[in-house]
Amino acid sequence: MKPITADVNAISRCGLYCGACKKYRSGACSGCAENDKATWCKIRSCCHEHGYASCADCQEHADATDCETFDNLMGRFFGLLFRSNRPGCIQYIKEHGYEAHAHKMAEAQRMSVPR
Repeated sequence: MKPITADVNAISRCGLYCGACKKYRSGACSGCAENDKATWCKIRSCCHEHGYASCADCQEHADATDCETFDNLMGRFFGLLFRSNRPGCIQYIKEHGYEAHAHKMAEAQRMSVPR
């Protein structure tokens, strides 16, 4: 299994850090950026359509939770189930940048900033 390291390419479109995910690290998942099979993910599709690395690049919504594509029922359900904080990740990226987010997640060995 790959070790958890800081890699901006392992940040998903919704802000989660794939670099700390067991499936990603074991090679069972290619991660958000490379997973062409994830056509079901509306966030990934929106970011791809607009050329964004993540929702943090979107200027239309100051807060990701103002976006219906980002803040949907399924996303909130998975956030509760996996105890992740996608809005917190996006806000952290907006305030500190992708490098800082990757380093923070790698150091904490987490996929998400705490709730």
